[in-house]
Amino acid sequence: MITLEDVRGAAGRLAPHIHRTPVLTSGSLDRLLDRELLFKSEHLQKTGSFKVRGALNAALQLGASHGLVTLSSGNHAQGVAFASRVLGVPCVVVMYEDASETKKAAVRSYGALVVDQGVTRLNGEERVRAIAAERGFHYIHAYDDPQVMAGQGTQALELTEQTEAPDAVLVAVGGGGMISGIATVIKAVWPQTRVIGVEPELGDDTRRSLLAGERIRLDSPPRTVADGVQTMMPGALTFPVVQTHVDEVLAVREESIVEAQRLMMRHLKQVVEPTAGLPLAPLLEGAELPRRLGLFVCGGNWLP
Repeated sequence: MITLEDVRGAAGRLAPHIHRTPVLTSGSLDRLLDRELLFKSEHLQKTGSFKVRGALNAALQLGASHGLVTLSSGNHAQGVAFASRVLGVPCVVVMYEDASETKKAAVRSYGALVVDQGVTRLNGEERVRAIAAERGFHYIHAYDDPQVMAGQGTQALELTEQTEAPDAVLVAVGGGGMISGIATVIKAVWPQTRVIGVEPELGDDTRRSLLAGERIRLDSPPRTVADGVQTMMPGALTFPVVQTHVDEVLAVREESIVEAQRLMMRHLKQVVEPTAGLPLAPLLEGAELPRRLGLFVCGGNWLP
């Protein structure tokens, strides 16, 4: 279990290297949905995603003596590649064969080697661990790592310094690294604020796991437009944090995710990826949510 002090330590390490992202608002969107919405805008972060926070926090504690390797569909891949450039070490990124070509190109632009031929969500873990063993590189997991979780929590720490406490915060959920870090901070600083996770109905492994009281694995990789959360099971390290600090996890339809993305681009005038629409999507489905909400906009690595 990570602590608030772990997150504060991560914030100090990250400060020279990343952006302090703004909190955006939209009066027209507030009126449309009858809410006060605060968008913590990690799509404006370096590499276009919050993922650089966790990847870089883990890498900085290794120093410059290790090459880096990871497995990712895109945003964590860019975060680790960016971290390798900061440290000046070699990096190999294993990416799923069907991952976004735009995200693969972005990873290569940071100087990392992309390995994707024949890589699927069923064999990716085996491939990345084999490369780590062969090259002696350090494997930075996309979410199941305390240093990654602490790094992701720094966006919530910033939010607590930028605004008064909302009634609830909504967070996209994949493997659980982001919501684990965020929930750790929110419950320590704003204990009355609810922490609500949001998943696609097609990939609701965390919601099912919370209901069952144990980690549940999906039968197959979820085919959702929210490509940043196509995990099959919550992390072994993240799930206990979710059980302890997260109040609820909601599942939303694909069409709601797409419509939420469209509304954010239209009203905020910002380019966001489909996964970033998850926190807004429950409002479009009539979920019973309080009035003042913080929404974590996870990334903007998307092209029409």
